[in-house]
Amino acid sequence: MEAIQKHKGLVFPLDRSNIDTDQIIPKQFLKRIERTGFGQYLFFNWRFDDDGNQREDFALNQPQYKEASILIAGENFGCGSSREHAPWALTDFGFKVIIAPSFADIFYNNALKNGIIPIKMEEERLSKWMEDAQRSSLELSIDLKNQQITDEEGNVISFEIPEYHKEKLLNGWDDIALTLLQEDKILAYENSRI
Repeated sequence: MEAIQKHKGLVFPLDRSNIDTDQIIPKQFLKRIERTGFGQYLFFNWRFDDDGNQREDFALNQPQYKEASILIAGENFGCGSSREHAPWALTDFGFKVIIAPSFADIFYNNALKNGIIPIKMEEERLSKWMEDAQRSSLELSIDLKNQQITDEEGNVISFEIPEYHKEKLLNGWDDIALTLLQEDKILAYENSRI
């Protein structure tokens, strides 16, 4: 997992609530076993028509959001099934931060485990950013270490994140890397069992 301490990126506004994991990555694309290659299927039923052509009316298909790496959405983002493929698709597409009023618990934890910073933010602030991002481009700067977001107007907004997950993200540690930090102790134990 890639370490992330600060991130400045373009915002993609997705003004919808209750976006479930089947909308994030539909079930027919869950056949791969590696974590990569899912980005092309992100929001597939919204991005493409039945013939596989891009829908012009879905904002993520618009050129101004091509380089977006921060997604702002409505409440209860990531509800539905517990598929870990949802954060894989978001990451593979290029999203590093998701800001919403609330997240489904399983998605929230899966996002943290896969290098995405999920940030819970009050709806009033999100509504303003949503409008700004829909009207013209909007960039936000995320400082994970200090748990702050700075917008283009210079507003600095604090956010909460569990300390355990924050440390893992700052250092780029997934669960395997965290286990390997204890390699000396693991080897010592194994050698004592011989």
